[in-house]
Amino acid sequence: MNLVENLEYNTERPKLHIPEYGRHFQKMVDHAVSIADREERNKVAKAIISVMGNLQPHLRDVPDFQHKLWDQLFIMSDFKLDVDSPFPITSKETLQQRPEPLEYPQNHPKYRFYGNNIKRMIDVAIKWEKGDMRSGLEYAIANHMKKCYLNWNKDSVEDQVIFAHLKELSDGQIDLAPHGENLTDSGQFLRNRSAKSNRNGGGKKGQRGNRNKKRY
Repeated sequence: MNLVENLEYNTERPKLHIPEYGRHFQKMVDHAVSIADREERNKVAKAIISVMGNLQPHLRDVPDFQHKLWDQLFIMSDFKLDVDSPFPITSKETLQQRPEPLEYPQNHPKYRFYGNNIKRMIDVAIKWEKGDMRSGLEYAIANHMKKCYLNWNKDSVEDQVIFAHLKELSDGQIDLAPHGENLTDSGQFLRNRSAKSNRNGGGKKGQRGNRNKKRY
């Protein structure tokens, strides 16, 4: 009966700063904080770091990982541990700072089926000097636009439609129509997609078809 009355629940214990290390680690850190002699405190702190490193031996000797362990040690001590760290001590205020919000792209392209990367590629091509390299990039962009278009519209598309869209997206700076360029045939894109689909799903479909067959 006395054992039941003396049970200690985690909800009644002090909150762990880094729960992944468990309460025994937290008790070791608390003990290190309570040591009055600085030399002994430094010795215990290094011993704790060594044990922490043993949990991930493949990273134990990596300098960046060592810095991380020392940061975690100070966090678990609530920055009350006064020892000689081999790395700069990160302040509590720095760790509690909220990161700056990420800036998400706010552009709304007219032809969404091409994606934002196509517009970025076009912007790069415009900056290149005219020549074989730029011409090759412009043709590759147009070909990729045709492939993207066929993913959205599964029938077919004339090359002139792609050229018109490319000219519009490049503000008139890329116009392949007068050069008589011929892009990859729509049927080739569709056949490649069909073949890829069969490779990915053909085997599974066959397995499903045999699942309900009787075996004798």
